[in-house]
Amino acid sequence: MNAKVSAFLNKHNFESHIDVYSVAKDIQGDMIKGLKKEGSDQDMIRTFTNPPESSAKGKSVIVIDAGGTNFRSCLVSFDNEGNPVISEMEKTKMPGVEKELSKKDFFKQIAANLEHLKNKADRIGFCFSYPMEIQEDRDGILLGFSKEVKAPEVIGSAIGKCLKEELENNGWNTIKRISLCNDTVAALLAGAACATEGDRFSSYIGFILGTGMNAAYLQPESSEYNIKKQIVVCESGKFLGVNRSDFDVEFDKTTVKPGTFYLEKLCSGAYLGPVSWFALTAAAKDGLFSENTCKKILELPVLTLIEMDKFLHNPFNCECVLGKIACETATEDDTDMMYQLLDAIAERSARYSAAILTACAIQTEKGKNASMPICMLCDGTTFFKTNMILQRVNGYLDQVLTNQLGIYWKIVSCDNDITLGAAISGLID
Repeated sequence: MNAKVSAFLNKHNFESHIDVYSVAKDIQGDMIKGLKKEGSDQDMIRTFTNPPESSAKGKSVIVIDAGGTNFRSCLVSFDNEGNPVISEMEKTKMPGVEKELSKKDFFKQIAANLEHLKNKADRIGFCFSYPMEIQEDRDGILLGFSKEVKAPEVIGSAIGKCLKEELENNGWNTIKRISLCNDTVAALLAGAACATEGDRFSSYIGFILGTGMNAAYLQPESSEYNIKKQIVVCESGKFLGVNRSDFDVEFDKTTVKPGTFYLEKLCSGAYLGPVSWFALTAAAKDGLFSENTCKKILELPVLTLIEMDKFLHNPFNCECVLGKIACETATEDDTDMMYQLLDAIAERSARYSAAILTACAIQTEKGKNASMPICMLCDGTTFFKTNMILQRVNGYLDQVLTNQLGIYWKIVSCDNDITLGAAISGLID
């Protein structure tokens, strides 16, 4: 790394090269505290759900995927061979993103979004990607919103029960069950369902790095934690035991819930762009670049992840805001330092992602046989599209899990994974 960039990052308490295994042990320690109900940053939510032993056949289920900025709904039908067919997909805005909603208006808007699926199935698989306490009937009590959703009256509500009441008010036939699950649970279930013939996995992890960040894993039965074998949602983004730079601290003050979701705010797609803007602005104020480049950077009102990533993929792409500065104003040294600064933020996301996956893999107690690895279904545009994150996560997992700990793993993906996983969740008895 350029000496000036390194000195700048050190000055602002930005840790460029966190030790993945050390952070993984800290995260796992917090996970264990949560399982023991001793107080933890992560919620460690028990789901009372396991991957089904056989695929659903000849059944249909309404699927809702609510998370991030989008609200998707569709019908998933499984044929007599268990092959899923997705139909009547519609996408709209997630309620509460554009403006604050009351509890009544929140569920009223969800019901309106589902009108095209009225009475087309008697079960709903609801992937609701926010912290919930899952009940034994698979309803979910909302613990709090993340990703800047504004509907505070909904917190503490039973999501499935409230939605069922609203649907009945709208003339729906009786819904037998609304099964709430997190997107990480849906990802995990899809990973189990999508295994190709000849694959055999010893355990499963679902990991999301998109607008937000979270993980779920298959926890073995344990008398120590008084838990039966089941999927556990970590709420990894809430972990607080991370090093925060000056940029992270300043950005956190601008969010809807400052002082929360430290890990998510270091890593996920909703935050990488703004944190990068704070970092570049601080660098310009410190005079890291030439005078003209500093002036251009200080004129930037915002920086999105899309613009940050365009620059990291193609630094001299004049169609993006930073590429335009690189082409028209910046010296070669300016461009290189801008690149290294933003790349350090992306790399930090990869290292923390690898640490979460490492902690979950250790907690499964599986993966000891190379021919039966742990299946890690990963999802999210930030994970797969942000420059070098996927490649770096693979490298760190190979170094720490395989070489250091002797735990074998395989990152997988499949089309429509969250939709498929939510459908499976909705049909589990």
